[in-house]
Amino acid sequence: MKWVRFSKYNGEDFGIDAQDLMQALADFFLQSGFHSQFSQFTQWDPQSLEELKRAIEEALASGKLFPDDRMQQMMEQLAAMSPEQLEQLLENLVQKLADEGHISLEQGGQGRNGNEGQTRFEITDKSLDFLGFKTLKDLMGALGKSSFGRHDTRELATGIESSGSSRQWEFGDVMNLDIAATLFSAVQREGLHMPLNLEYSDLHVHQAEYQSSCATVVMLDCSHSMILYGEDRFTPAKRVAMALAHLIRTQYPGDSLRCVLFHDSAEELSISQLARAQVGPYYTNTRDGLILAQKLLDRERKDMKQIVMITDGKPSALTLDDGRMYRNAFGLDPLVISRTMEEVHRCRKRGIIINTFMLAQDYGLINFVQKVTELCHGKAYFTTPHTLGQYLLMDYMNRKTRTIH
Repeated sequence: MKWVRFSKYNGEDFGIDAQDLMQALADFFLQSGFHSQFSQFTQWDPQSLEELKRAIEEALASGKLFPDDRMQQMMEQLAAMSPEQLEQLLENLVQKLADEGHISLEQGGQGRNGNEGQTRFEITDKSLDFLGFKTLKDLMGALGKSSFGRHDTRELATGIESSGSSRQWEFGDVMNLDIAATLFSAVQREGLHMPLNLEYSDLHVHQAEYQSSCATVVMLDCSHSMILYGEDRFTPAKRVAMALAHLIRTQYPGDSLRCVLFHDSAEELSISQLARAQVGPYYTNTRDGLILAQKLLDRERKDMKQIVMITDGKPSALTLDDGRMYRNAFGLDPLVISRTMEEVHRCRKRGIIINTFMLAQDYGLINFVQKVTELCHGKAYFTTPHTLGQYLLMDYMNRKTRTIH
């Protein structure tokens, strides 16, 4: 069901709510270079104010921002506007986004193409959090999930959510006291009188299900193939990573999430910068991504460590020992595959699980992923940009910790 929030109509912005505007512009804010590959010879800057206005104008023209019962009336009013009135409407909507902290405006900056005096914008952390939440909510709604759990195991511990009988407190336990059992122990020992003396032996704590912690590194393939073949595969991958970050921050606070982009080489990218990441004319250096992911996981002290790799191509690049780049995009290159599998072996020795989400069904990719899955006892998913989020989030939430018992 479509919900649109409208504030009081004042004739200046059609009463459009900033959050509805953000939702309508989500694809624009998260774009990954899919459209720019067709505009490489034009003066196109995705962070210019003019591009933002153009995106808002397209959202208005599509009717996304109008309720169904008033769409015809609003569209007629929009069509009757003069160019000056339309420009004023767009400026009002941009200002509304800025006033509510969704974007920040930079006056007189230099554009990506060297244009002086061009006003540009940056989306804020508030916007990134909003987009992550909306993506997570949409994905969970598609799965029929209204609430999320944590990583439950067979073990009992003294956590916050009680689910079993109480027991005597031991040094190191969380002070999640069972008040009734504690007082009963003291009364049973000394009788009912005031004041009531409590001793350490009287303290009883609730038992709760032990909830393991997990360190996750999401490896995102940002090679050029992620936007080729008439399909944008990188933007859905970014959306899922942002949704996963929001899920972990709000529902699994004991977990950690890091993000690694791998292309000709590999680099760590903070979640706050993920929305701005774009693909490039890169090959696929899976080995460098695995090396960096292991370094990040080595710093974490968690029960479980895993790598979530999202890719649409087989390894096609390698950083040699002398720093030179070796590339071969044709077939399964023996040198590239062998050196990459060495890192997979290291992951297995360190107890790191690798779960792979494949956005293509190329024979070479399938063959490589099968070997990775066999070695690291992970899982492989054949998915599409439309189903990636459902597969990944359900795998994360349903994962049990039997491997650590």
